[in-house]
Amino acid sequence: MLKIEQLSVTFNEGTPDEKKALQSINHSLNAGEFVTVIGSNGAGKSTLMNMISGALTPDVGDVTIDGKNVTFVPEYKRSQLIGRVFQDPMAGTAPSMTIEENLALAYSRNKKRTFKFGVNKKRKELFQQKLETLNIGLENRLNAKVGLLSGGERQALSLLMATFTEPKILLLDEHTAALDPARAELITHLTKKIVEQYQLTTLMVTHNMQQALDLGNRLIMMDKGQIILDVNAEEKKELTIEKLLEEFQRIRGEKLVSDRAVLA
Repeated sequence: MLKIEQLSVTFNEGTPDEKKALQSINHSLNAGEFVTVIGSNGAGKSTLMNMISGALTPDVGDVTIDGKNVTFVPEYKRSQLIGRVFQDPMAGTAPSMTIEENLALAYSRNKKRTFKFGVNKKRKELFQQKLETLNIGLENRLNAKVGLLSGGERQALSLLMATFTEPKILLLDEHTAALDPARAELITHLTKKIVEQYQLTTLMVTHNMQQALDLGNRLIMMDKGQIILDVNAEEKKELTIEKLLEEFQRIRGEKLVSDRAVLA
């Protein structure tokens, strides 16, 4: 479903601030796989997400989604294939619009636009049914402005909107990091439920090693723009945080310096 070949990008090339953000990344996801991505700050995790979504263009390499090379397809067109939830609960929704208006936009993402009403009786019923699956009462607040929702409610709505049309690829970019523990646990539970229900091919970036171990059927670790570890489903069942840290030290010859990754 997703294939990345020789993906490389350098920021501020030729200056004292030059940084090789990605270095010859090769990676692939089969349909329905749920891969968690861990690594310290600056490892290249979010840059990889931006390459897949089309927010950034690589210096070298190719991105293929469902058999189609999308390397130079602009982000707004690529969004028909991709659902994405960001770390900031404010980023994935339009705050001045109502819940039903936001859902109407998400519903139309992979459809031809026309001069018809975005919200009608049939769609409103569909929106209510989808919102009921979240179990947080949003189905009774269709006309509420999204800007008035709590961070957890808004992130739950963002997750629903990102998966509404069952995208080819779901990108989760530290989507629980800005939430308090209770809300983070809720969104983690909803993520697992929705991904399993629709068998979505998912790539999830997280700083939280325990979350990376608990979710998904594969795990990759990044460092300095490279994938240094790729763990399959069977190996992942035996992993612990301590073993992950040992693996990092074995591969890199140094300890992982990231309290956030270990303690989150």
